[in-house]
Amino acid sequence: MIKIELERVDGDYGFEAKDANGHTVRLDTSVEGGGTNFGVRPMQMLLMGLGGCSGIDIVSILKKQRQTIEGFSMKIEGEREAGKEPSIWKNVTIVFELTGNIDPDKAKRACELSMDKYCSVAETLRRAGGELKWEVRVNQLTIDNKQ
Repeated sequence: MIKIELERVDGDYGFEAKDANGHTVRLDTSVEGGGTNFGVRPMQMLLMGLGGCSGIDIVSILKKQRQTIEGFSMKIEGEREAGKEPSIWKNVTIVFELTGNIDPDKAKRACELSMDKYCSVAETLRRAGGELKWEVRVNQLTIDNKQ
């Protein structure tokens, strides 16, 4: 069982979350919502988790295939349901950008495996009704655009 602890630490809405290993993350709401911009919004944290989860999968897959990753970044955009409470993620798009000595077909397949099979965060968002799309770029060339 995973255990997370949160403690209110800044203003009305600022919290520090800590995992069992002592790693911390600061969370808050917007200034407009009464917060102080102390940390990440909880819904943004879900998208960060998606990037981290899929990124770890993709690196693991490509390393097993002896691909040399020199750089790896992601850009994630999401759209939430309008006018609803709770307002869950409706659409999420990720652009995976890899550089190095990487076979484009292997990069495409690694991203597919992560997003369709291995990434638990992706599956969690999907089960909540979210639509996930992604694009794969290797050395600045678009390889795959899963729309």
